[in-house]
Amino acid sequence: MTDGSEPNTKLEASEPRKPRKGIYVLPNLFTLAALFGGFYSIVMAMNGRFEQAAIGVFCAMVLDSLDGRVARMTNTQSAFGEQMDSLADMVSFGAAPALIAYVWALTGLGRWGWIAAFVYCACAALRLARFNVNTSVVDKRFFQGLPSPAAAALVIGFIWLMTEAGVKGAEVSWLMFGLTLYAGLTMVTNVPFYSFKDVSLKRSVPFAVIVSIALGIAVINIDPPTVIFGLFVLYGTSGYALYAWRRSKGLQASVISTSTEEPDERDLHK
Repeated sequence: MTDGSEPNTKLEASEPRKPRKGIYVLPNLFTLAALFGGFYSIVMAMNGRFEQAAIGVFCAMVLDSLDGRVARMTNTQSAFGEQMDSLADMVSFGAAPALIAYVWALTGLGRWGWIAAFVYCACAALRLARFNVNTSVVDKRFFQGLPSPAAAALVIGFIWLMTEAGVKGAEVSWLMFGLTLYAGLTMVTNVPFYSFKDVSLKRSVPFAVIVSIALGIAVINIDPPTVIFGLFVLYGTSGYALYAWRRSKGLQASVISTSTEEPDERDLHK
């Protein structure tokens, strides 16, 4: 006996499964290694080994410069990788230099010491957040403000140089105070700093360029702390020189274009 209704023999087609989004291993390995460099430097500073702490930050800088290039060369860019890179940068070039500077020299200044360290750390966070949201409106040839790895190199490079010279942090605490504030505040300015992003590693170069690179490596090996710190001092002041030159020529001093979504900010970027 049947109830007069025909059984539905057609099964509803199930929706196709969406492919799982994985995580690219290679570029994120470089990012994790850079994060480890920052963590290692903090641990070394807590143990009073400031030279190793400085080397850890500089290793993190090298690895940080490679992860993006590796991702582009292997076509493995991802939103996850971008966020991971920013978080690693905050540790290696924000928290680590601030804590190392505080432990090495600023602790003797009382509240002024931790204020300087916090200002640097906060400016690094602001710098990274602004970089993420302004990527599409900034001239790719320049950074808006001092990039956080270069700011970290100024702070850590000075500590490395003084440690090699046998100078105690307490002897130069106010100098460390000023340098920490300078590096931190310069990160959040609109001053343009050359990004070197238009330098292509795939393009052929004259033989003299290779010779110059070899000579540069040799010069750095003569006295790494002095040469590296000197190079970053030049870079850390180059933005202000470029800013002044642009203003003197009547050019737009800021490298950020006015966002169409935020028309009220037009006057902030002149």
